[in-house]
Amino acid sequence: MNQVVVTGLGAVTAFGAGAEPLAGALARGATRLSPVEPSRRLPRPTGGATSAVRVGDLPLGEWLAPLVARRMSPPSRWAVAAAKMALADAGLSVPDRPGEPDPATAVALATSFGPMSYTQRLLDQILDEGPEAASPSLFTECVANAPAAQVAIQCRAAGRNHTICQREAGALTALARGAADVASGRAARALAGAAEEVTPLVFAILDRFRALARPHRRSSDRVGEAGPAPGATAAAGRGGSRGAAPPAPTEAARPFDRRRDGFTVADGAAVLVLEPAAAAAARGARVLARVRAWGGAFDPTAGRAGWGTGAAGLAVELQGVLGRAGLAPDDIDLVVSGASGAVAGDRLEAAVLRRLWAGAPLPPVLVPKAVTGEYAGGFLAAAVLAAAGRPFGAAPGFARSDDALAVAPHDGSPLPPPRRLLVTSLAAGGSAAWVILEAP
Repeated sequence: MNQVVVTGLGAVTAFGAGAEPLAGALARGATRLSPVEPSRRLPRPTGGATSAVRVGDLPLGEWLAPLVARRMSPPSRWAVAAAKMALADAGLSVPDRPGEPDPATAVALATSFGPMSYTQRLLDQILDEGPEAASPSLFTECVANAPAAQVAIQCRAAGRNHTICQREAGALTALARGAADVASGRAARALAGAAEEVTPLVFAILDRFRALARPHRRSSDRVGEAGPAPGATAAAGRGGSRGAAPPAPTEAARPFDRRRDGFTVADGAAVLVLEPAAAAAARGARVLARVRAWGGAFDPTAGRAGWGTGAAGLAVELQGVLGRAGLAPDDIDLVVSGASGAVAGDRLEAAVLRRLWAGAPLPPVLVPKAVTGEYAGGFLAAAVLAAAGRPFGAAPGFARSDDALAVAPHDGSPLPPPRRLLVTSLAAGGSAAWVILEAP
């Protein structure tokens, strides 16, 4: 079996194009929220969520020609741009246009909702005008595997092509699938990651199920970099007769916090380049992280749309992942947790970690989803940045520990470069994925 390393990282996030803007946000411990317009099909409930971690109109012409981009859905554009960034970061040639296919390059991309804007437009055409009005161009881009297919076309990756739909566990599962292809020799390299799109309808549905963090008026919370919420009153003082206005409502994921009430949803894409360690060394490539082990499990106590209570079984499975790699919990010096602010999800995550360490103190626990939001691959990129020794600030919005969880995020103080990280992600519906990364 080949040892697998990460040699390239590309990201399209709310913080900008490339890994550096994301690394800066993680170091500051500050997220960036943008308002989401209400869905015309689902009215926004009173007190409901209003903001998401959104890419917006980020120029991507450096990686994707406008004539090509106009035929792609947003998540396909973001995935292709992130894949080309990752290839360039790895020191590999980036094709200017589709050409001779490379059967040695595999693709593994995760998505939870697929290209929702194109799907909704296609369904609107069919419902409003009849089936004969359905646009072929919309149809080819409304399927979940469209981003992975477009990455294959634009990057000439003609090897195995996987689309992973495992919700919150999807990004780590995609990394594991790509790593397995490289380790077994089925691929000389793999492009692995995730892409997601937040539309008003997706946002409204998540909010309707109370999955999203809701506004709180907390003057002491350090949440992010966004300006005041639309309609918020500026601090008074123009006439001197009024005091400061109450703070604008803030939405924050608050992983492991006692007041957590949901996650912040994000769109964008992140892609890694995976290749054998020997091949990377032969061409003098910089290594960002080593992929030591990976594994997954299923929690049968989970419902279709929620987290279960099977912490004991998941901890046993995770112990097996470590054991097969010849590791024990005390070999881990940093945890990159998939805790997102979900009430039941964070409870399950904390219970699995506590059982794994069996009463011993946990290593520092990072919760990058407090910054990156849920979905879209930002969490995966953050894990690689952590393995590379990049600094992480305190989790935005965290202020009150939950005694029932007995797990708290790292406080943002400087950490020594990690040797070995456990990256963990549990999903609503029962899926679980784990990856062990090692420092370069």
